[in-house]
Amino acid sequence: MTTALPAEKITLEVCVGSVADARAAITAGADRLELCSGLEVGGLTPSIGLVETVVAASSVPVIAMLRPRAGGFCYDADEFAAMLRDAERFLAARAAGVAFGILDQRGRLDAARSREIIARAGTRDTVMHRAFDFTVDQFAALDTLIELKVTRILTSGGEPAALAGSAKLHELATRAAGRIELMAGGGINADNVGNVLTASGLRQVHIGASGPADDRSIAPTASINLCDQRFFHGAEYRVVVQNSVAATAAALRNAC
Repeated sequence: MTTALPAEKITLEVCVGSVADARAAITAGADRLELCSGLEVGGLTPSIGLVETVVAASSVPVIAMLRPRAGGFCYDADEFAAMLRDAERFLAARAAGVAFGILDQRGRLDAARSREIIARAGTRDTVMHRAFDFTVDQFAALDTLIELKVTRILTSGGEPAALAGSAKLHELATRAAGRIELMAGGGINADNVGNVLTASGLRQVHIGASGPADDRSIAPTASINLCDQRFFHGAEYRVVVQNSVAATAAALRNAC
């Protein structure tokens, strides 16, 4: 009689911005967290206090973001120095690793600066975040990241969403041939995660699963605003929606 082998586990990583987010994501089935501030702008470097409190509250690995500002990924000397300092503090606070992405002004991977962050991380995880999707040559960037021994790449295959980039994700995985981990991210939810996994062949997914929240401390009739209303609406911020994470986790179980 032949014994069936267990299906390979699919890893679900959830982007979080607070202890409450972390607890909601873990309760809903997250296997790993990416911790950021500024979810409204795609994720920025969290404070050391936030890293410490989330790591202390988490039962799963926490990857801390290194992104000192919004916008592109070419940083001046002071911004890069801050990234290195943050990396050291986050790792000392027992983060499982760091996520980063550094490009030059021509959209090429900055290998020298990437190497410095990787050296700081030692045996901890290093993750190239979706700056990878903005590189002018993803295959060249992939080869360099493999050479640098980066742990993992988060990518949508260079498309606005991972479902549209799933064919490219499959090409990248084929070229990587197991030498680096690839994680699909970008617009993934319970409705499309099965299709992304089937088309790409990847076994790791990253989701935001966040929605707007308002702590009600600012009256709707307030005549002043602390942010540019062209980009943000009133007093809203983003929080993880536990039911959205749970639905995607359930869809992953069905996809196994």
